[in-house]
Amino acid sequence: MTVPLLMDVDTGVDDAVALLYAVATPRAELVAATCSAGNVPAPQAAANTRAVLDLAGATDVEVAQGALAPLVEPLRTAVSHGSTGLGYADLVPEGRISGRFAADVIVENARARPGELLLVVTGPQTNLALALRREPELPRLLRRLALMGGSFDHPGNSTPTAEFNILVDPEAAAIVFDAFSAPGVPRPLVCGLNVTERAELRPEHVRRVAELAGSEPAETLDPADGAGARPRASKPLVRFLSDALRFKFETLLSWGVGYLGHMHDPLALALALDASLGETRAGTVDVELAGRLTRGMTVVDWAGHWKRPANADVAVEIDFGRFTDELVGALAGLARRTA
Repeated sequence: MTVPLLMDVDTGVDDAVALLYAVATPRAELVAATCSAGNVPAPQAAANTRAVLDLAGATDVEVAQGALAPLVEPLRTAVSHGSTGLGYADLVPEGRISGRFAADVIVENARARPGELLLVVTGPQTNLALALRREPELPRLLRRLALMGGSFDHPGNSTPTAEFNILVDPEAAAIVFDAFSAPGVPRPLVCGLNVTERAELRPEHVRRVAELAGSEPAETLDPADGAGARPRASKPLVRFLSDALRFKFETLLSWGVGYLGHMHDPLALALALDASLGETRAGTVDVELAGRLTRGMTVVDWAGHWKRPANADVAVEIDFGRFTDELVGALAGLARRTA
């Protein structure tokens, strides 16, 4: 069954891959994309989103900009996605950005499809928190909410305890987890760093996309090669993936992580569309707001110490081989169709 899908993104490199996967997979119909400030400022996130969807042939999908800053603190942006958020890729949007505000787009789509809409948030939860202010019944209107955020029994990636999306706007995240604690509300799926940092896309996977798409020549992604040794991919979508991901590969290599890119956001989308890709564990999640050293930390009560109902299905295991195969196949198919 095809599920109506709304993506709320702060489009950097892995958000872009998630958007391409959303267009490519037959499991979903992407009805809109809303954009938050996070990896990049909100206007840049909206421009990136529009450009990626144009590249994918999804020119009719509405792209709406959201809040310019988190609810309380000034915006902090990421450094691992390049100056524009898309690595070395140079994309210019052809379509226009909607005049509607992101929170309104979320609410109106949920009202138009009660019980049907899958909302996947892969950036800070600012737009969703604002949507909840407009429509407190939103948790009951959605088919389900899926979030990429937090870190459970695992270190953070922005501080020792906090994951980036939550740390950018912890107040928004706290509002969301509180709203989805109400009785009778479907528990959100939450994909944290404990699983997403094991979802690795490597140069050989990009080369496989090119091969399956019939793109000759494919980008050379070996870090030992110089820039002049990298021929241009013959299919635009493969060229974009190569240019965007090469920046991620080089950044993580410079940090001592390895020559790879973490696919945080595509994993959250994939698991939301196909629960058989992994396992979840019900828990009660809250967000630390006041701790001097722990602000933005996602704390989960697995054992019921707080005497509060579970408000999240936290991803704890993933079939990474199957996920990677499905992602590579979907991207290759889209590259063939949009050449």
